[in-house]
Amino acid sequence: MTAETTLVELLRSHALRQGGKPAFTFLPDGEKEQGSLTFAQLDQRARAIGAYLQARRMQGKPVLLLFPSGLDFIAAFAGCLYAGAIPTPAHVPRLNRNLSRLRMLAADAKPEVAFTTDTVFDRIQPMLVEAGLKVLSWVTTGEVSEELAGSWCEPQITQDTLALLQYTSGSTSAPKGIMVSHGNLIANHRMIERAFEHTHDSTFVTWLPLFHDMGLIGTVLQVIYLGSHCVLMPPECFLVKPLRWLQSISRYKAHTTGAPNFAYDLCCRRVTAEQREQLDLSHWQVAFNGSEPVRAQTLKNFTETFATCGFRATTFYPCYGLAEATLFVSGATKSSEPVTASFAGDSLQHGKAVEADGELSRTFVSCGYGWLEQEIVIVDPETKQRCADGAIGEIWVKGPNVAQGFWKQPELTSRHFKAYLFDSNDGPFLRTGDAGFFHKGELYIAGRLKDLIIIAGRNHDPADIEQTVETSHPGIRPGCCAAFSIDFGGDEKLVVLAELHQHETQTKAITDAVRRSVAENHDLSIHALEFLLPARIPKTSSGKIQRHLCRARYLAGSLHTQEI
Repeated sequence: MTAETTLVELLRSHALRQGGKPAFTFLPDGEKEQGSLTFAQLDQRARAIGAYLQARRMQGKPVLLLFPSGLDFIAAFAGCLYAGAIPTPAHVPRLNRNLSRLRMLAADAKPEVAFTTDTVFDRIQPMLVEAGLKVLSWVTTGEVSEELAGSWCEPQITQDTLALLQYTSGSTSAPKGIMVSHGNLIANHRMIERAFEHTHDSTFVTWLPLFHDMGLIGTVLQVIYLGSHCVLMPPECFLVKPLRWLQSISRYKAHTTGAPNFAYDLCCRRVTAEQREQLDLSHWQVAFNGSEPVRAQTLKNFTETFATCGFRATTFYPCYGLAEATLFVSGATKSSEPVTASFAGDSLQHGKAVEADGELSRTFVSCGYGWLEQEIVIVDPETKQRCADGAIGEIWVKGPNVAQGFWKQPELTSRHFKAYLFDSNDGPFLRTGDAGFFHKGELYIAGRLKDLIIIAGRNHDPADIEQTVETSHPGIRPGCCAAFSIDFGGDEKLVVLAELHQHETQTKAITDAVRRSVAENHDLSIHALEFLLPARIPKTSSGKIQRHLCRARYLAGSLHTQEI
C-alpha cells in the first residue's frame, strides 16, 4: 500500500526510484512500436507542460484535452496534474460530426484552455467556429518546450484536490462532469491493485479509448499508481483487426487487459484457427470484462475458442463499476472461475431473483463483491430501505472511491451522491441508477433503472436518438419516438419506434432518412425500425415516453404498426 496521497507524488517517486523503466509503449498501427516513455521522461514532459499551464494560472481550472490515444495524451494529462489543473478529456470529433457533444461538454466545464496535438488542431480548426470553441485558448504539444521543465513548481495539492473531470461516456443530452479527487483515485487504485493482485512488475495491454474511464483509470492511471508498464494501441486498430490485441497480449506477456463484453465476441468471430496457432495467452492472468452486460455465453465461447492458446477460464474477471465511483466497484477473487446462476424469468419481472433452470430462466454472471472499505447495498429506490437477499433494487455504493459529485450541479449532486437509508440513516451513499441483487453473497446486475442504452461498450441517451429520429424527416410526428435496446442473439441491439403523421405514405424515404441520421449522429445501426399510427406510443400523464412499456409491447408483438 502506497504512502503517497496524490498521483503527482506517485509519478515523482517512480521517476526518482526507477526513472529508466519504460512506463508506456505505443503501437500506432497495433503492431509496431513507435515511441515509448520512461517514468523519467514522463515526469520531465509533465513538468514542462505543468510549468506552461502554471504560467497561465490554470491551477484549479479545467483544461480540455482533445487527443487521440497515445503518448501525447498521457503526457498532457500528467502535465495538468503537475500544474494543479483539472484535466478534462474529450473525444476527438470526426470531420463535421460529434460536434454537439463537444460543444455541450465545453459549455458545461467552461475551460479557458484546450490542449491538443498539432495534427488534430489542423484537422479540427475549420470546425471550431461552428462548434463555438474558437473562443478557447488552444495549445498544441508542439508549443510546449522541454526546457520549461526547469521552471516547474510543485503545486499545493492534497488528496482532496480534484484530479479529473470525467464526463459520462457516450452521447448524453445533458453532459455531466464527474469530479474525481486524488483521494478518490488512490482509493480506487488500491481496490484494483488488491482485487487484480497487481504488482509493479505487472504488464498491461490496452486499446480502450483513453478519454473513457475504463481505459484512462483502469489502465493508464493504474500503471502510474503501480509504477508498472503498459502497451497501448488506438481503438480502431483493434476494431479493424481484433487479432492485434491478442498478439500484443502474447508478445508482451500481459498480466492484465480487458474490455467490454462485445470485444471478446469479436475475437471469437474474427480470429481464425490458423492465427490462433501463433498465440500464447498462458501469461494472461486478468481478463476483466465490464462496462456493458457480461454474458455467460461469451465467457464460454471465448474460453473454448482460445483454450489451445493457453487461455484459462479462471483468467476471466467479470466486474462492475461506474465513473461516479471513480471506476471499479465490485469483482470476485482473482483466479477463480466466473460464477453464473440462472433465475426464473417470471420472478425477475416481479423484482425477485429465484434460482431456477429451464427455458424461461435467465442466466446471470456474478460481478463479485466490494473491496476494502467500500460498502455495497441493494435498496428499494422508492422507500430507500435495504432489500433482502434476492430482492432486486437499486445498487447503492459508499466508500472513499466515490467521486465528489457533478461539476457545478449541487442539487443533482445531492440527489445522486448523498442518499441515506431510511431505517438507519446510514450514508451518504451514491445512487448508481443500476438495478441489481445479492445472491449467496455475490452481486448480480439486473439492468438499469435509467433508460441508458449501452451498445458495443458505449452509452447512448435514448432522448438524443429520439431527437435525431424525429428531425430526420418531416413525416415523423415530433415528440412521438421511442428508442431502446433489446437482447438479440446475445448482443444489445437498437430498436426505434416512430409515429407518422396521418396518411403519411413515404415510408421508404423515411426509413432511409432515419437510418442515415442515426448512423451519422450516433455511430449506430438500427436493428428494427417500426412506424406507428398517431397516438400509439405509450406516454405518462405528463407526456413522457414510457420506454420500458414500449419495449415490452415490442417484444410481445402487441404494437399496432403502420402498414407499409
